[in-house]
Amino acid sequence: MKTKTRVKKSSPTKSASKKVGTKKATARKAQEPTHKNLDIYGAKPIPWSRALKQLGSGAAGTYWLATTNPDGSPHVAGTGALWVDGKVYFVSGTRTRKSRNLAGNPRCVFSVSLPGLDLVLEGTAILVADRPTLLRLARRYAAQGWPASVSGAALTAEYMAPSGGPPPWNLYVIRPSTAVGVSTGKPGGATRWRFESAR
Repeated sequence: MKTKTRVKKSSPTKSASKKVGTKKATARKAQEPTHKNLDIYGAKPIPWSRALKQLGSGAAGTYWLATTNPDGSPHVAGTGALWVDGKVYFVSGTRTRKSRNLAGNPRCVFSVSLPGLDLVLEGTAILVADRPTLLRLARRYAAQGWPASVSGAALTAEYMAPSGGPPPWNLYVIRPSTAVGVSTGKPGGATRWRFESAR
């Protein structure tokens, strides 16, 4: 007498859910940067989550943007920047030195002092021209006290810091490719993070 073996069929919906779940988990894992402990006194690596928490809290001080002059010398200027969705957004007038430098060489570095953590962010600046992003960032700036609005493919307002130059102001975005953090409090430490993709 033959015994029938039942084969349990997987629900197509459940299988698809598992695949989607796996893809999402892989994507989340891919977003985590690799790190190298730069501390020489035995401190543990600083988790990137610590930097993210500070950046997302809006407690950052002035962002300092370093660009390269045509003759290869450095240029540094303070700028009002925003950390949004893992990227740094900032504005600058077309005729300013930093904008002219970025037009020739978009690679740049941001430095910012966070509570308990000094952070350096390296990346490539991209000019933002799509209206939805311009509108979204104008609202974010307005929420922080700068009454920005969209004018064509740039931002404008009644006033701006002198370093921004005359209006309108172009919006740029940088997704960090590398970051370095040095703790200025406890626990101490120094860590470099590298990101898989800066696109």
